[in-house]
Amino acid sequence: MIEASTTLKTEHAGKYLTQLCKHFAHKIDVSYDYDHGECRFMCGTAILDAAENALSIKAISPDEEQLQETQSVIERHLVRFAFREEIGPLQWQRRFEPVSAKGEA
Repeated sequence: MIEASTTLKTEHAGKYLTQLCKHFAHKIDVSYDYDHGECRFMCGTAILDAAENALSIKAISPDEEQLQETQSVIERHLVRFAFREEIGPLQWQRRFEPVSAKGEA
């Protein structure tokens, strides 16, 4: 699996997490509360964690193409919901996790 993470500094982290999860729940499997959410897309999973001044996002996918798609979906929607803050492109950090022959990380 390939993983990428980013953090958006914002005082509205819980609000954005809730908006994203409610929006995606109309089409995909989502679980969330005010400070943690998981959105399970066909291309990968997005894990969102809200703190007092930041929204942390982790995207996990089986390959590079699907990871980019997962990141893109989350980022496009976040930019739309956070339009009052005029956030720029998110700076994603990559992490590659080897998978064993049994499918375990």
